[in-house]
Amino acid sequence: MAAPVTVYPPDEDGGRRVRLGDAILGRAHGPQDLLALLERAGWEPDEVALDGPLIEWRGGGPAVWRPDGSDRRWPR
Repeated sequence: MAAPVTVYPPDEDGGRRVRLGDAILGRAHGPQDLLALLERAGWEPDEVALDGPLIEWRGGGPAVWRPDGSDRRWPR
């Protein structure tokens, strides 16, 4: 079974598209953004493990938020 949440690789702005099933939830620019998107979709943030089996990370895991693969966040 596929993970219900897919986090796509960082784009040129450091945002990562987030999909829940067939629905696009939005773009996250860091772990807090991702948790906020999932909370708006009805998930309990304290029950979400960013490195758990419910999230499929593409183009780097929860520490990668730049297109070059580094873990430095973009200034916002």
